Amino acid sequence: MKKFFAFLRNKHDVIFKIMMFLVTVGLIVVVFPQEGTFRYEYTKGKPWLHPDLFASFDFAIQKTEAEIQEEREEIIRNSPVYFREDTALAGRRLMSLDIDFQRHWNLRHESPEADPAELAPYSKNATYKVGRNLLSELFNKGIIEVTDYIERKDSNDFVTIISNNVAEEKPLMDLFTIQSAFNYINIQLEKHRNVDPVVLMGLFENLVTHNIIYDPQTTQTVLEQQLEDISLTRGKVDLGARIISRGDIVDQEKFRVLESYRSEYQAQVGNTINYLFLVSGQVILVTLALLVIFFFIYLFRKDIVADNLKVSFLLLITLLMVLMASLSLRFDAIHIYMLPFGILPIVVRAFYDTRLALFTHLVTIMIIGFLAPNGFEFAFIQLIAGIFAVFSIANLSKRSQLFFTAFIIFASYSLCYLGFALIEEGNVNSIEPFYFGFFGISAMMTLFSYPLIYLFEKMFGFISDVTLIELSDTNSPLLRELAMRAPGTFQHSLQVANLAEEATFEIGGDALLVRTGALYHDIGKMDMPRYFIENQTSGINPHDELNFEESAGIIIGHVIRGIEKAKKFNLPENIIDFIRTHHGDTMVQYFYKSYLKQFPDKLVDEKMFRYPGPRPFSKETAVLMMADSVEAASRALKSYDAESIDKLVESIIDYQISEKQFVNADITFKDITTIKKILKKKLSMIYHVRIEYPK
Repeated sequence: MKKFFAFLRNKHDVIFKIMMFLVTVGLIVVVFPQEGTFRYEYTKGKPWLHPDLFASFDFAIQKTEAEIQEEREEIIRNSPVYFREDTALAGRRLMSLDIDFQRHWNLRHESPEADPAELAPYSKNATYKVGRNLLSELFNKGIIEVTDYIERKDSNDFVTIISNNVAEEKPLMDLFTIQSAFNYINIQLEKHRNVDPVVLMGLFENLVTHNIIYDPQTTQTVLEQQLEDISLTRGKVDLGARIISRGDIVDQEKFRVLESYRSEYQAQVGNTINYLFLVSGQVILVTLALLVIFFFIYLFRKDIVADNLKVSFLLLITLLMVLMASLSLRFDAIHIYMLPFGILPIVVRAFYDTRLALFTHLVTIMIIGFLAPNGFEFAFIQLIAGIFAVFSIANLSKRSQLFFTAFIIFASYSLCYLGFALIEEGNVNSIEPFYFGFFGISAMMTLFSYPLIYLFEKMFGFISDVTLIELSDTNSPLLRELAMRAPGTFQHSLQVANLAEEATFEIGGDALLVRTGALYHDIGKMDMPRYFIENQTSGINPHDELNFEESAGIIIGHVIRGIEKAKKFNLPENIIDFIRTHHGDTMVQYFYKSYLKQFPDKLVDEKMFRYPGPRPFSKETAVLMMADSVEAASRALKSYDAESIDKLVESIIDYQISEKQFVNADITFKDITTIKKILKKKLSMIYHVRIEYPK
């Protein structure tokens, strides 16, 4: 048991990586569809590359969305509009006529202003009888409410009228409108010379109204029912029938039959597949895909394998992309092409190299391809867009670059989609404009890469090029303070930054990182600037008043003070690493040798004269140590000829190698040779070394 726990303690890093890997696999499998999938891949416009396909069951051929939409529009155009007859209205209006007739007659015929000669021809009984008959005739025939629907109709068209819960179609020509009813009244009154038209028109203005009224509720109910009754299928394929033969072109009709068969297959056969087998297959495929990433970083980026945070980051961002893709399966409103998969390579590239960004994107899109409809087309489009996205931000140093990248992603999506559409349909009429809207949404959402980069920086302690550029601005508060309080140190830091940047670039390291680290590596000197020779301008050396141990303590202390100040200003750990390691665990040689010379017989405690370390553990920190030591020592040269500079660089770096300062750094002797060459060249340029020509 003790051995087991000892094994766990010794292998906790490996166990953590395995646990993270298994959790990621498990979460990805959970969001996968839990039914079997159709085994054949096919693309409209291309040949069927599989053996002849026969139907293993009867199935109906599903209509396309366009066909269903066309039927819907046809039904909406031709669906009947219902009107309801108010059968009681005629009785009420006739009763009103009976009540109001006498009053209207008296007002006209018995008023003082009435002209007996003019009114003599009119008969009261005839007027009443004709008026009542006319009103009854109008309501019996029907006066219809004029709507937009009626105005669009021809007089020969029919309308549906519900009377006493019985629907009947009538031609519009058999019905009155308010206007046509009054026209009819005028014509009829002209036929009766003994009827007073003024009395009747005064009555009809209040009594004539439509008794056939638009019924929106019934109209909508019938329309909805007709829309619900639309058949989603057309035709049928019987069991055993040949669906398609090898080599046949998957045209529009065959594509529709294949889509119908696939859909029915997943509904009938997919749901009957053993759940254990299904999940096992998904686990195998996802595991293999993620193992590819692990093998890649093991072979080419061992620094990532050694860091649990870096491994966790790669697994997390892959998982987030798959979870995002699963949203399109659960919500119809979210189309898979609306999702910003281009974020992944951009974010990974911000912290690592282009190769890892593209490889991680490739594997992630392969996994998402299991979820996406028409997986090959989806994977092709996303890979092309991702590749162009990464190439467009070789170095993400400005926010404005993301807008250009978003445009590149949109253009890549659009051109790929256009290519597939032309291949599959053979014409531009089949291009769906809304896809370009999806691509635009996805491209714009890629702009969220910037806040995500910042978030991951804080979560995992990473540092991006954008942050490095912001930190390397010499107008930043900390560097301005260094320039004011320790101007000599500030100038030294600038020179070291230039030397280290050039050398790091030549050996393939992160030049921007080492430049930024170099600018901050000596910030611990600003608290006691007079004790460092580059800041001494008056010729007075305060070390003359101290013993060797105290002087060494002040010199060594600038590393500790620098770390404290860096943390106070919230500098990233990657930058603080340069402060920690720029002297490694070397000795403060001047004071150590001076102590030995003055006290040759006294036992010396080397810890008092040795920097606390650690030693450099990366190319960048190793380069900074070399550049820092060489630049500082070059100021003491009496002669700046090529030979002096050559000896200086060789002796300092060889001493550091002999002190094993670079054993923890991933740097080769070839790299060190290149660094020496660059440092010699740059120092010669700084001190203007000229070739001596023979006289």
